Amino acid sequence: MRILFRLGVILGVSAGAWACSASGYGSGTSGSVTPAGPSGDGGMVTVNVVAINGAQSFSPNPATLPAGQRIVWHNVDTVTHRVVLNDGSVDTGNLPPGATSAPMTLVRNGAAYHCSIHPEMIGTLNMDTASAPAPTGTTY
Repeated sequence: MRILFRLGVILGVSAGAWACSASGYGSGTSGSVTPAGPSGDGGMVTVNVVAINGAQSFSPNPATLPAGQRIVWHNVDTVTHRVVLNDGSVDTGNLPPGATSAPMTLVRNGAAYHCSIHPEMIGTLNMDTASAPAPTGTTY
C-alpha cells in the first residue's frame, strides 16, 4: 500500500511539473523572443513548439531575435516534432515532448521553417540587425 501511495505522489508531482512547463500555450506571441537565461555567450532564446496548428504552431511566430543570438526550439506539445529550416540548413532532429534542440545561430534574415513530421506547422525567424554587436578589430 505504501508503494502505491509513493507512486501516486511521484506521478502527481510529475504531472504538476509538466503542466507548469506547458504554460507556453497561447503566450508570448508578441513577435519577439525573450532570452531563456543568461550564460557566458549572451544567453539563448527559445521558440516553443506548442501544437499542430499552422502558423500558430510555434510561439512566438514570427520570432525576432538579435543578430548572432543563439536559438533553441523547446517542444511543449504532447507529440514528437522535428524543426527544419525550409532551405535544409538546420534540422533539430526529433524532439519528443519536453525536449529542447541543440543551440543554433541564425545566419540569415527571414528564415522560414516547418515541422518535417507535420508540414502544416510553419514559422519564420527574423534577425534584428539593429541590435547587432559592434565589429571588433580592423575591417579591411
